[in-house]
Amino acid sequence: MTRRTWTRGLAALLAVALALALAACGSSDNNKTTTSGAAGGQPGKAKPAVTLGDKNFTEEYILGELYAQALRAKGYKVTLKANIGSSEIVDKALTSGSLDMYPEYTGVILSELAHQTKRPSNADDAYAAAKKFEEGRGFTLLDKTPFFDSDALAVKPAYAQKYGLKTVADFKKVSGKVNLGAPPEFRTRFSGLVGLKQDYGLTNFDFKPLSIGLQYKALDSGRVDTADVFTTDGQLQRGKYVLLKDPKFIFGFQNVAPVVSTKLAGKMGPEFAQTLNAVSAKLTTEAMQRMNAAVDIDKKKPAAVAKAFLAANQLV
Repeated sequence: MTRRTWTRGLAALLAVALALALAACGSSDNNKTTTSGAAGGQPGKAKPAVTLGDKNFTEEYILGELYAQALRAKGYKVTLKANIGSSEIVDKALTSGSLDMYPEYTGVILSELAHQTKRPSNADDAYAAAKKFEEGRGFTLLDKTPFFDSDALAVKPAYAQKYGLKTVADFKKVSGKVNLGAPPEFRTRFSGLVGLKQDYGLTNFDFKPLSIGLQYKALDSGRVDTADVFTTDGQLQRGKYVLLKDPKFIFGFQNVAPVVSTKLAGKMGPEFAQTLNAVSAKLTTEAMQRMNAAVDIDKKKPAAVAKAFLAANQLV
């Protein structure tokens, strides 16, 4: 891939965002507030400051920037704490009061925070159950995104063909150990090795802890046979990997919704939720794949990617 200049790259990104906006119809500086007359005034000017966090991978960095920049455009004072860690770590920050909100995946809320092993049969039921759980402990979920980003196990095409792999259950066909690369928390999650053993009876994995973002290099180099990936990863646009189906849904339905302190939401007025919901409504699978690819493959900054997308969709 040839290197683009920053100007050409950002222009190309803006063109992509504009195309997505038509089809569907920045900065991390904590003290920066963006003003836009087209954004509908400044309802957040007199409201309390908001501390927004995000987790430790590309899509979350983009989501954090999208929500933070959209709120700042309406006059809200937002401190963005990026790259905090896994869901378990971010949730502790939320419940301790260090954060007011962060974007989370509905299935993760149910499996890793509520510790539910019974999976809802559709995305709406997963959202309703996640919202009920959060409301029971002083938080709420705003609207969910159209896209959902689930974990999936990916393999190289040659490996899939060799063993006839189409679903996760097919790993039983593999003789010997399967080297599986995934983030450290995958070892103890139901939507990980625990569920793979309980629901699929799979015990032939040799677990290799990998930082998020290294799984594709590990697959390409042969260090691992399969890797835990996200279904909206930009790398999947290349067609170089096979995603195995999950017929037992251990990875769940993973639409994104901002988790917000109920106490804070009550102080912010309706424009606060309306601003965030307007962003979420534009986040299709195609939009997230393109934005993830812009960061992971084209090496753009999450703040710049978010800024271009928000501008193209008239959200700032």
